[in-house]
Amino acid sequence: MATHILVTGTSRGIGAAIMESLNRADVRVVGQRTRAGPTDGAIAADFADPAAPRQLWDAALDALDGRIDVLINNAGVFEAAPVDLDDGDWLAAWDRTMQINLTAAAQLSRFAVRHWQSGGQAQARGGRIVNIASRAAYRGDSPAHWHYAASKAGMVAMTKSIARGYAAQGILAFAICPGFTMTGMAEDYLASRGGDKLLADIPLGRVAEPEEVAVMARFCALEAPASMTGAVLDVNGASHVR
Repeated sequence: MATHILVTGTSRGIGAAIMESLNRADVRVVGQRTRAGPTDGAIAADFADPAAPRQLWDAALDALDGRIDVLINNAGVFEAAPVDLDDGDWLAAWDRTMQINLTAAAQLSRFAVRHWQSGGQAQARGGRIVNIASRAAYRGDSPAHWHYAASKAGMVAMTKSIARGYAAQGILAFAICPGFTMTGMAEDYLASRGGDKLLADIPLGRVAEPEEVAVMARFCALEAPASMTGAVLDVNGASHVR
């Protein structure tokens, strides 16, 4: 029986690489992007809208014949909010980042847990949640990105809570914490902060490739042993070692 997977944030970068890594005969996968692409079949859902996660979940269930086995929460934004912004603008930026990066992932994770608890085959199979967080969860980020670091720290804590709370029901949860990854967001940030200086802080001497993070996501989704539930996996070139 094929494994049915929902992946968010699949328009580029890590999400697109995850989709490619799951292109295999024993997997059926549905992606999400803010605006539907012309040919990729992704479901359009803008997570700035609190109603979007429910709409996505229902549409993905329809596309996957009523069964989702794995949820991969990858969607996120990396937008600056300097402390000297107007109060209202700073708070709006904070709220937007938390809604897209953390609350939407929490909503989808809740739907997944309830789906797997609902009885019958889904309960017998259990399920897996893979959250793409960031090294910022542990190391923090720039002065303009408090909200981004906080959202990713929340995602790690949520992953651990799900793992501890539902392992006995066969519901597993994993978090992956990339450092800089060569996505559009990372390219813009590297350019704005002086790429060579930032690269000097990575012992490996380069940022991660999206395909490297995708390997870890695929492993957690399909292969990681159950005893690994709750694991937080670093992919940052030794720029942050816990």
